[in-house]
Amino acid sequence: MKVAIVDDEMDMRQSISQWLVLSGYETETFASAREALKVVGSGYPGVVLSDIRMPEMDGMTFLRRLMHHDSALPVVLITGHGDVPMAVEAMRIGAFDFLEKPFDPEHMTDIVQRAVSARKLALENRALRNELASGDAAATKLIGECPAMVRLREDILDLAQADAPVLIDGETGTGKTLVGRALHAVGARASRPLVQVFCGEHDEAGQIARIFGDGNDGGPAALLEARNGVLMLEDVQTLSPAAQARLVSYLDEGSAPSSPRIISICGTQAVPGQGAQDLRPDLYHRLSALHLSLPPLRERGEDILLLFGDFTQNFAEEYGAAAPQVTPQEAAQLLQAPWPGNVRQLMNVAERAVLQSRRGGGSITSLLISDNDAVALPVTQVTQEGKPLKEYVEAFERMLIDNTMRRHQGSVARVMEELCLPRRTLNEKMAKYGLVRSDYT
Repeated sequence: MKVAIVDDEMDMRQSISQWLVLSGYETETFASAREALKVVGSGYPGVVLSDIRMPEMDGMTFLRRLMHHDSALPVVLITGHGDVPMAVEAMRIGAFDFLEKPFDPEHMTDIVQRAVSARKLALENRALRNELASGDAAATKLIGECPAMVRLREDILDLAQADAPVLIDGETGTGKTLVGRALHAVGARASRPLVQVFCGEHDEAGQIARIFGDGNDGGPAALLEARNGVLMLEDVQTLSPAAQARLVSYLDEGSAPSSPRIISICGTQAVPGQGAQDLRPDLYHRLSALHLSLPPLRERGEDILLLFGDFTQNFAEEYGAAAPQVTPQEAAQLLQAPWPGNVRQLMNVAERAVLQSRRGGGSITSLLISDNDAVALPVTQVTQEGKPLKEYVEAFERMLIDNTMRRHQGSVARVMEELCLPRRTLNEKMAKYGLVRSDYT
């Protein structure tokens, strides 16, 4: 992630650049705003640090130009003492923050770090928004073709357009945070901040201070940071009674035009008619005006093999290894394992399978047996849904064709040879499972 430094004074540019490079950032320096505009535009992979007082084009005009091209680009302005009112106006226009000369380099680094984090999140959300909007679900992390996942992607696109609070619940590792970020990414507030508060990391006083800004640590209130954007409360069920009461009062006061949309992530599933455990009922009903409940992995059928194949392929590319081949017995065990850690646990098993394959030993079965959470079940045992044998066979067949197409980069001839299939049969099976050759070339 880059930091573009714009200042007409060479000494200032160099000193800021040297400090940030020592802090681990990649920098680009520009002597004027016009020069910077040739490089910094929509989608710029970084943030901007600019002086206000510059000849030809001042920092305010520069800011307006940048906001016109990309309103989610964090711009930090450097001001003199007399420019503070101007800096406040810049914040209203869309500046991320400002530094008043003379400033503490450590304070500058802290602001740049926050700006870089916000930029990373904005670019990730933008990519996710484009992928979801294009309907190319396989290109996103919200992979799955079971009815629950198809419906979830549709619900995300629908609920993202509203401003009402959303509560997302489900078992650990099902992807609740990813869904929350997707709601922000495809919604009307996508260009505005997404501020995450991890409620479980704070005690009662810390929760109130972080959300409402009542503390003495000098940190801004999350509700203020997320103005016009989205506030995501992770593990909202861990809020103390006092923090819950304060949040109820805030929601009852009514929202101002700049109030953030609230997305709550609940680590325990709500009981129909009763709400969520550890959340007072009045708060639960306010936070769950819209509600998404994520399915556990064990109920997603052949999505397990689809995800496992995708994860092993990605890890194989990352580690420069071949993706492990899954036997029919291992496929059945993957489908039948209870997966209490859900998708996150499946990803961990996939990574270990690739590392184990790179060393040339072991099996997926051994990983399942040794895993503390997921114990491989006998192949003859059926899942809780009691799926018929035909569905297991089809799930394995789809995964096998998918993996072979990946390995041979879409070469139909090589896939036919390896799987001993005539072209017509292969074409029919690919059409049946929704596999398209162009996705592999």
